[in-house]
Amino acid sequence: MKRTVLHFYTRLCHRHVLVGAVSFFAFGTDAARAQTDTSKILKQVIISSTAAPQLQTLTPTQIVTQADFIRTSSLNVADAIRNLAGVNVRDYGGIGGLKTVSVRSLGSNHTAVLYDGLQINDAQTGQIDLSKFNLNNTQQIVLYNAQPDDICMPARSFAAASVLDITTVKPNLTVQKPYKIVAGAKGGSFGLINPYLQWQQRLNNRWSFIMNGYSQHANGRYKFKEERDGSDTLAIRRNSDVKIYQADGGLYWTKSDSSKFNLQVNYYNANRALPGANILYAAYDRQRIYNRDVFIQSGYQHIAKNSLKLLINSKLSRSYLRYFNPNVLNKEGKIDELYVQREAYQSVALSYKPLPKWEVSYSGDVSFSNVKMKGNSFEADPARLSLFNVLASTLVLGKLKLQGNLLHTYITETVNSGTAAASRSIFTPTIIAIVQPFQSANFHVRAFYKNIFRPPTLSEQYYFAIKPRTLKPEYVQQYNLGSAYNKNFDGVLKYISLSADAYYNRVTDKIIFLPGRSTETPTFINLGKVDIRGLDLNVKTNFEPANNWNAQVVGSYTYQHAVNVTSRADSYYGNQIQYTPKHSAALNGCVQYRSFGANYNYTLSSHRYDGFENNNQDVSYMPAYSIHDCSFTYDFAIQGKPVLTAVEVNNIFNKNYSVIQSYPMPGRSLRLTFQITI
Repeated sequence: MKRTVLHFYTRLCHRHVLVGAVSFFAFGTDAARAQTDTSKILKQVIISSTAAPQLQTLTPTQIVTQADFIRTSSLNVADAIRNLAGVNVRDYGGIGGLKTVSVRSLGSNHTAVLYDGLQINDAQTGQIDLSKFNLNNTQQIVLYNAQPDDICMPARSFAAASVLDITTVKPNLTVQKPYKIVAGAKGGSFGLINPYLQWQQRLNNRWSFIMNGYSQHANGRYKFKEERDGSDTLAIRRNSDVKIYQADGGLYWTKSDSSKFNLQVNYYNANRALPGANILYAAYDRQRIYNRDVFIQSGYQHIAKNSLKLLINSKLSRSYLRYFNPNVLNKEGKIDELYVQREAYQSVALSYKPLPKWEVSYSGDVSFSNVKMKGNSFEADPARLSLFNVLASTLVLGKLKLQGNLLHTYITETVNSGTAAASRSIFTPTIIAIVQPFQSANFHVRAFYKNIFRPPTLSEQYYFAIKPRTLKPEYVQQYNLGSAYNKNFDGVLKYISLSADAYYNRVTDKIIFLPGRSTETPTFINLGKVDIRGLDLNVKTNFEPANNWNAQVVGSYTYQHAVNVTSRADSYYGNQIQYTPKHSAALNGCVQYRSFGANYNYTLSSHRYDGFENNNQDVSYMPAYSIHDCSFTYDFAIQGKPVLTAVEVNNIFNKNYSVIQSYPMPGRSLRLTFQITI
């Protein structure tokens, strides 16, 4: 029966991957046949300008653009977002180590990662490894607390406490220049070799495509020092090598701004060593992970003259993961597991404006995913069907803008053997407001309340379960009150943007991992309650002190008091939760003179704990650290072809530190970039 359901939804989504093509032909091609096009093609004129970042959004929003990637010495998405307020990137060290993001101390499972508006789903673990996403095809990255402002979007985008949206590069071509080729390479410390290639092509007035190729090789062998033994001995981090190959492409159709269609394919192949925990220089150094991931997604958008907006999205994905660990004290003497995850996804969204200042929308999503596991006696084959339906509305009343939505989530699961979890049907509301309190449009005050949950992942619910687990969803109640100020100037100071947001999050029924008597019998229970009080501050300024000179300063600060309030009888009641610094900050400055640029980046984290107890003498104590990076860029031309060169020095002062206990991070490193655009 389960295979029949999976087959049905796979066929359904497979058909709808092409539904956008059918839809845009229905809206566009037939209409074109009904009339004779007598228009003339005028010469295209490119207009560019620099504007202050817009911070007067309904919910706290932070943006990292393509220009920021070199300024912050970033190699992947995890590097690019580490400066954002409220963000805690959990980095397991090494080039091949897992990198996940926790926003406002809620954990990585509460952050939805979108790729051009569609969620990257992992029903097995719920955690997205951000090191998989390179920056060569990334246009910008946007972090939304609560959710994006646009209410005409897939329903699943409403179903998370925060949203990280990765937007890829789109073809930007003209009649005079119908193609663009970008070729480049990065190389540097620890054996890094990273060539990449991008080809953009304009086919005609409406069709264009883009293709990208990327590879990364590195041995990952860097020196580090063990802090706890009091010696000055240096060791070399082993088993941190990577071999990554990635290819993606997109086909785009545009009919003015009213109708758009895209079809995208992404393939990722990796052979990565997983650097194990280092304890007094003794590290498990033979773990490996093999990935072969592919997805295809399509999107169609149509905006009618009566303000009706239609959005259709489809996606098929398959993820292959093999995990091998020969250092396990079980009867086989190893772990060799294979996980294959498939998902079929379909989304339809509609919005309409009954009045100029009132918009209503409906979104409906269906997702069917299953995971097959092979490799030990606890083989499982769970499948999950998820239905998301949301009604949303935005209303403008003078200087006040209100937005609200009600999300309904229905989840049902099946298993080949044993007992499946009970079906869930849950309603969760969100209310958002922003007001301009004074005559000036530069200052706004905003607030939101969001009640959301995450279901147990398939791993938490089923894997290694000797008996059925009665896990409940993990709920989060979010409260936010903040303000934003944004102003442009005509003098030396070009603009300034400021924002401040205070928030309170209440987590209940937190899902806790409990080790079992052996590595093969862990368990999960609902045992946690967490109170989180925090403050996020952001500032961004731009200066032009003289002709051909430009300077920019960006800063962020985060305070988080995230404490365990499960039971007053616990010795750790009121203690800061694991891996959450109370204070963190980032500062980035850059100076540009003609073709030369100099950049400096600074990140700071206060001390943390990797256990429940908050004892500065305990082994769980992790000291504070600060990291300094710098980079220099120079632009020139070879026979009229733009060339970008860059030199990056990361961790200038060779700071020895760890983000995750016993996973030492690299010391000082050098990276060189050469890129030519044809």
